[in-house]
Amino acid sequence: MTTQRIFCLLIAAVLGTGCSSRPNTAPDARLVEHLPLIVAHRAGTADYPENTLLAIDAALRNHADMIWLTVQLSHDGVPVLYRPADLSANTQGSGPVAQKTFAELQQLNAGWNFKQPAENSAYPYRSRQMPIPSLQQALKAIPPSTRVILDMKALPAPPQAHAVAKILDATRRWDDVLIYSTDDTYQQAFASHPHARLFESRDNTRDRLASVALAQSCPAPPSPGTWAAFEYQRKVAVVETFTLGEARSQVSAKFWTPDAMRCFASRGKVNVLVIGAETAEDYKAVACLGVDAVLVDSPEKMKTLKQHMEQPLRCP
Repeated sequence: MTTQRIFCLLIAAVLGTGCSSRPNTAPDARLVEHLPLIVAHRAGTADYPENTLLAIDAALRNHADMIWLTVQLSHDGVPVLYRPADLSANTQGSGPVAQKTFAELQQLNAGWNFKQPAENSAYPYRSRQMPIPSLQQALKAIPPSTRVILDMKALPAPPQAHAVAKILDATRRWDDVLIYSTDDTYQQAFASHPHARLFESRDNTRDRLASVALAQSCPAPPSPGTWAAFEYQRKVAVVETFTLGEARSQVSAKFWTPDAMRCFASRGKVNVLVIGAETAEDYKAVACLGVDAVLVDSPEKMKTLKQHMEQPLRCP
């Protein structure tokens, strides 16, 4: 492959464009009838204290189509909603979630460090008890008509997968729950649960997107009905190896392109969730790509954005 061709492919990955010597002709505009679903990230981490029942209630009131919740396991085996590695990030406590019983976690305030977005010095929830909820409490607050995505954070995977499966069995919520994790061991951990519906491995999604962008190949497209998720824009390092060393280039790449979407759908319909397209410009761009859902931090902001966006959407 020539140096010019390699450079062209790298630019294509960064800008989300094609790599062609043919003149660029603008096709007629087309109409998109259905805008991507809004997925409330950690139930709306920018609007209210994340992964709390208050945030879940607000996300539902702001018409979020799906709720993304982060799950860890308490010391006594209860699946709870909390994301950071240490309790000090969001609460007045400290240490890992796994070192506290569920009763002890209930004594902490999950909104302790949440600042009002418009008032950087204000901590409006320090005077209000806001315990870390269990997964069972969260599912009780979310109607079955709203799909839930559970992001698995704790390791090792098998104990948490088993505990979550018990809750989904007891609540009969397998049909409206999807399982996601950045760690591939959860794929194996849920393999013994036939009702579990998992996102494709993040490693597989990332490798395929990189292959489309840099090699114009589409290895092992997902099976129809699969859910796949990856960031709309991601900082990556391009490493070129020489005999006498290597050189690195830092780029901000957009991997979701028309070519990528065609690759993912080449065996049949695949559900694509894009992480982090929260401006009007980015939301319109991914809508025109045909993605199914967008993970956002502020359902409140996105509700307003969608209300003011033309429908059907005119796409180039």
